[in-house]
Amino acid sequence: MPLTRVQQRAIARLQQMACLDFNGPQLIESVLHELHYLIGFDSGAYFYPGGSGGMDAYLEPSVGSATIHMYFEPEVMASERQVMRRSGHQFAEAVRFDHGPQVLEQLLAVPVSELLRSDFYNLTLLPAEVFDCLSLVLRTPQGEGLGTIKLYRSMASSRFGVRDLTMLGRLEPWLARILQPGELDTQDSVVHDSAMLVTTPQGRLLWTSQKSNQLLAQAFGPSWHRRSELPPALQALLQRLHFAGRHSDSRSAPAPALPQLDLHNASGWFSLRATQMAAAAGEGLAVGIQITHRVPRVAHLLPALRALGLPQRQHELAYWLARGLPEAQIAERMGISANTATYHRRQIYTRLGVQNRLELQARAPLRSLRRGGDKNLFKGAS
Repeated sequence: MPLTRVQQRAIARLQQMACLDFNGPQLIESVLHELHYLIGFDSGAYFYPGGSGGMDAYLEPSVGSATIHMYFEPEVMASERQVMRRSGHQFAEAVRFDHGPQVLEQLLAVPVSELLRSDFYNLTLLPAEVFDCLSLVLRTPQGEGLGTIKLYRSMASSRFGVRDLTMLGRLEPWLARILQPGELDTQDSVVHDSAMLVTTPQGRLLWTSQKSNQLLAQAFGPSWHRRSELPPALQALLQRLHFAGRHSDSRSAPAPALPQLDLHNASGWFSLRATQMAAAAGEGLAVGIQITHRVPRVAHLLPALRALGLPQRQHELAYWLARGLPEAQIAERMGISANTATYHRRQIYTRLGVQNRLELQARAPLRSLRRGGDKNLFKGAS
């Protein structure tokens, strides 16, 4: 069956993402967005090696977001090993042996009826309202494992079939290129959100908010499964603040810098800074922990561009305009003539009712999303 126009556009955008000036797991949201147009699924996830040596995970906002941390509970991990041919935590084995897209029957080590009785299903998949799974292990051209994309459908949906397998297999090299970690550059990022929580110096929570809890869950990932306790790394940050406070008691010594914890994962970069503060009613001391969430400019830019609804070539050219490239370089990157680039730039401006690049960035809204902020904004084409 021929591809629809919507599917052709989704493939073109994935191909474009594979050729951007940024790549890494932080682009998974945009990847899953396009995959929805190509392979119908209810929820998507990306499992990849985390910084602590274990696996980390990104899950699309869904019912399962509230229970994904259960997947990292020891009893659930043990149950998964009993019913699945290979646990998702056994990534090194998957890289060696699992090639190409696989459906649920290929992933299972037991009949479906036994899966449905397992803790793995009843504590993770059932609460997330998903059942069927389409899985693909991604590798670099050199064979190094990057992560595993998993697409899920509910029990009420049709099962994944040959067409879905074929489509995901066709996309494999582009998906691997998009999600391959590149050089981390926090200068090429924007503040996405921030929040604060208050604890005792010993780590007992005094005050928090829904936003703080959300950012903590994003920063530490689903492997932080004991949600009633602060993550160990955050406890260590409080200890560093305590030692810094003791050091600052000496009047002759310079005031130490506030302790800070920096983390990064598929959701972006997180900075957590702790500072001493007076508790309410003067009851001893408290610690304020400020959480700042930054995302790559590119990860912020792609959804903003999608919202413009531009034709594919104009969509691609608008990306490079927003990134601040001179028109001659844009033409070279896109493999088109300078005259063609100028023509499409004018078409974009007319379509969006803007006069120049500054108005384009404000219209998207894309202001400050190009590399280096607004400096040299009008370099090249206007």
